[in-house]
Amino acid sequence: MAVIGGTGHIGTYLTPRLVDAGYAVINVSRSVRKPYQPHPAWAQVEHLILDRDAEESLGSFGARILEATPDVVIDLTCYHLASAQSLVEALRGRVGHFVHCGTIWVHGPGIEVPITEEQPRKPISDYGIRKAEIEAYLLAEARERGFPATVLHPGHLVGPGWIPLNPGANFNPQVFVDLAKGNEVALPNFGRETVHHVHADDVAQAFVQSLANRSAALGESFHVVSPAALTLVGYAGSVARWFGREARIRFLPWDEWRGTASERDAQVTWDHIARSPNCSIEKARRVLNYQPQYSSLAAVREALADLISRGAIDTGGEKLLQSGKSTSS
Repeated sequence: MAVIGGTGHIGTYLTPRLVDAGYAVINVSRSVRKPYQPHPAWAQVEHLILDRDAEESLGSFGARILEATPDVVIDLTCYHLASAQSLVEALRGRVGHFVHCGTIWVHGPGIEVPITEEQPRKPISDYGIRKAEIEAYLLAEARERGFPATVLHPGHLVGPGWIPLNPGANFNPQVFVDLAKGNEVALPNFGRETVHHVHADDVAQAFVQSLANRSAALGESFHVVSPAALTLVGYAGSVARWFGREARIRFLPWDEWRGTASERDAQVTWDHIARSPNCSIEKARRVLNYQPQYSSLAAVREALADLISRGAIDTGGEKLLQSGKSTSS
């Protein structure tokens, strides 16, 4: 089995899960890098160093993947339709299963929520449009020409080692610091927009489950998110309570709020609240037996605790209170 991008956010958890499930795994990446979390299974993983962009420019990426003779290919780093097309043509008739990592960004703002996989795709950004094109292509190849493709759509990835999407719907760690210290935090509008996280290990679980349920997964796409989305105001209140605080929140109209943030943070926030994702996992539960182990809040709390312990976020001495269980808020 070849995992393209096997040491990234998802691969950190996916690759060891695959080894533990009995697969011989080849990690394909453009450089030698350590995963975000150590695991003894990495000692059993082979590594194939390939620069995808360079190989694709030569038209040789698919051929180089085939040199490893994989029966399954998991692609975690495909962002352009041409990349998917060239890889499919190289792999056609040569692999038994191809699993592509998509994104819930294939959806725009929801009409009926939670959003199901059957709802029409109306992405509102270049990234979402490109990933929706890839999804449509792969599902057509599977349903019309028998190419063994499955598409998984993760939400906002969370895990130890990187900063989670915060209650302001961007990645500025100061929002967490202010909530920990009891400082006032400004939220756009009334804070009722939503974000939908997922722990990277739960995404890894879904990939393994798609392999275990291959016949049902072929030609299908699945949302892979936590059991429930979060409102920004509810999220902020929960983070504050982790530090024994009550959140002090000021609500500002969007045009006024964006003036309080950097241009980059404001753009990231807009990208999230304009969609306000709230996705159903019923199909993944029913077809793949996907059983996420983390709520959105539990995933964020674990990541935040890790960042604080490593000094990556300085809360000024404020400490997370003890949690009763790993999946609690």
